Amino acid sequence: MSSINPRLRRIGDKLVGPGHPVYVIGEIGINHNGELRNALALIDAAKAAGMDAVKFQKRTPEVCTPRDQWDVERDTPWGRMTYLAYRHRVEFGAEEYRQIDEYCQEVGIDWFASPWDVESVDFLGGFNSPAFKVASACLTDDTLLRAMRATGKTVILSTGMSTPDQIRHAVEVLGSRNIILCHATSTYPAPPEQLNLRMIETLAAEYPNVPVGYSGHEVGLQTTLCAVALGAVLVERHITLDRAMWGSDQSASVEPEGMRRLVRDIRVLEASLGDGVKQVYPGELTAMRKLRRVAGVVAEAAAGQGPERVA
Repeated sequence: MSSINPRLRRIGDKLVGPGHPVYVIGEIGINHNGELRNALALIDAAKAAGMDAVKFQKRTPEVCTPRDQWDVERDTPWGRMTYLAYRHRVEFGAEEYRQIDEYCQEVGIDWFASPWDVESVDFLGGFNSPAFKVASACLTDDTLLRAMRATGKTVILSTGMSTPDQIRHAVEVLGSRNIILCHATSTYPAPPEQLNLRMIETLAAEYPNVPVGYSGHEVGLQTTLCAVALGAVLVERHITLDRAMWGSDQSASVEPEGMRRLVRDIRVLEASLGDGVKQVYPGELTAMRKLRRVAGVVAEAAAGQGPERVA
C-alpha cells in the first residue's frame, strides 16, 4: 500500500522516497549460478554491507526461452548442454526460495524478485516478499505488468532499452500510485558515456508523484553515487562473490568490499546533501570570530543564537 504522501512508497518496513534514506538493493539475479550456497553467501555479504534488500530473477524456462533456442547447445561450467537445460540448471524452485525466504527473515533483510512471466508472478505470490521488480526487457509486456499490478505490491520499473513513449505506456498500465521508476542503461557493463544520469531528473520532472531510482550496470561506484546526488531515492547494483565467476552479469557486478564501500559512501553523500537552506553552523563560529574583519547581521545573530538560516 502506498503512503499518504504521493511521493513515497513502502517496501517492507521502510519508506522509499524524498526525505528518506536511499533504499539499496543488491541484485543477485542469477549470479548464484544455480547454487543455493552462493545465494546465501551473497545474502550475507549484502547484509554485512548494510544493503536493504537482495533481488533475484524468476523465469519459467519454457515460456521465457525462444523455442528456436531450446536445443541450441552451449558450453557451461557443468558441461555442454542445451540452452533450455542450462536455463533450468540456473533456476531456483520452490525449495530453494523457501530457504531463501527463511534465511532473509533470519538475518533481517528484504528479498524480492523480477518475474519474467505470469507463471513466475504466481509462484512468487506464495512468498511474503514486499515488492516486484520489472526487468527492463519486460517493460513492454502488458500482460505481465497487469499481473504484477493485481498483487497490490509495490512495483519497481526499470526503464533500460525503452523509449519515452514505452515508459509512459508502462506507467499507464501499472498505474502511478504504487510504482517506483528506475533509470537504467541495459548494456553489461555500461560505459560512462551511455549512463545519461540526468535522465533521473528528467523522469522526476515528468512523473512528479513517482519516486525515481537508479539501476546501474556500470563498472565502478562513483557514477552510482552521482545518481544519488542527482536525486535517486533507490539504488540497485548487481552483486557477486567474485567478478571472475562464470556468468554474463558477473563483470558488471560489485564484489563484497565494493558493496560495503557503496553503502558507506551513499550514507555519507545523502547526509552531506542537506536541505538547500544556507546556515551558519556552530562549528563556523570560532573561525568567524577569528577571521572575519567586518561583522554582519547574520554573523552577529549566529554568534549569539546558534545557526542562522538564510533563505
